[in-house]
Amino acid sequence: MAKDRAPNGPHGALQLPSVTIDSYNLELRREDGFIGDRASKRAFVEVLEDWRERFRQFDEDPLGDKPSSEIGKKKLEEIFLTGDPDAAGVIHGAIEDFAQELAAVTRRFLRAKGWDGTEAIAVGGGFRQGRIGELAIGRTNALLKGSGHPVSLVPIRHHPDHAGLIGVAHLVQPWALKGHEALIGVDIGGSNIRAGVVLLKLDKASDLSRAEVWKSELWRHADDKPKRTAAVDRLVEMVKDLLNRAEKDGLRLAPVIGVGCPGVIEPDGSIDRGGQNLPGGNWESDHFNLPETIAKAVPTIGDHEAVVLMHNDAVVQGLSQIPFMTDVAKWGVLTIGTGLGNARFTNKGAQKDK
Repeated sequence: MAKDRAPNGPHGALQLPSVTIDSYNLELRREDGFIGDRASKRAFVEVLEDWRERFRQFDEDPLGDKPSSEIGKKKLEEIFLTGDPDAAGVIHGAIEDFAQELAAVTRRFLRAKGWDGTEAIAVGGGFRQGRIGELAIGRTNALLKGSGHPVSLVPIRHHPDHAGLIGVAHLVQPWALKGHEALIGVDIGGSNIRAGVVLLKLDKASDLSRAEVWKSELWRHADDKPKRTAAVDRLVEMVKDLLNRAEKDGLRLAPVIGVGCPGVIEPDGSIDRGGQNLPGGNWESDHFNLPETIAKAVPTIGDHEAVVLMHNDAVVQGLSQIPFMTDVAKWGVLTIGTGLGNARFTNKGAQKDK
């Protein structure tokens, strides 16, 4: 191993510096598909459309003629907070129905192996961003408590666009970050790829609670529909651009690129299953390995050999919550996006105290 090089893997490890991963990418099914699909961003859009259709049977649609899928999140927020009362009422009805679904899905997770004893759940993903998402989370929390579940649902602390980048720092052993100011994170989703430079701020908080994203780049691949090779090439370009910007600014970068990616991640960095929403090709192929591809394209960072560490994207987003879950032993994360990502953790500090 090269001097000052961070440990390389294994990818998808269940034992991390601060937590044990008890479960992730749990695929609970029902007759018509995955249970998690009932609590995705798409599911909320469908619920909203259903409420509008019911309203149309008796009156003019207060949200207009545009399909629910084409009404942006910001516009919905604006209507809900300051718009026509009927339109706000329709959105409120959708929030209530979605919260009922999310509560039912959460109760099912709590009965699953690996999720027993869960005390708190952080909710992230794109849906969490904004007042509508926060209200849905708050209503779900109330429904769970009202049905006798003591678990607490809370919005993930960091901005959801940043949580999936900040979390990669928790994949790395703390000693490997000493003397460094930042590292590169990549967050791959079903609609977007985001890469960013994460400032560690270890001098202010050794638990990474003050970590933040310095610069980031976003590519909405769902609009371009690229092939897999083109998507990876674009990802590498984003990483190289950020490396150049960080080095020009004089940041001391750790020789690590952390990647969050949908699916079950094998120790060698291959994707066993769960990559069906990724762009343009078979990401689960035996002949494709994303960490190896990135490492070949970016062999060094500064004077050191670069190490690429990859884990499931919901796991990584959840890891950003570690500094804020020290008051519980067992906790989880649900990420509401293209699908419903999930992971359950046990704090290692809690294990030592027993």
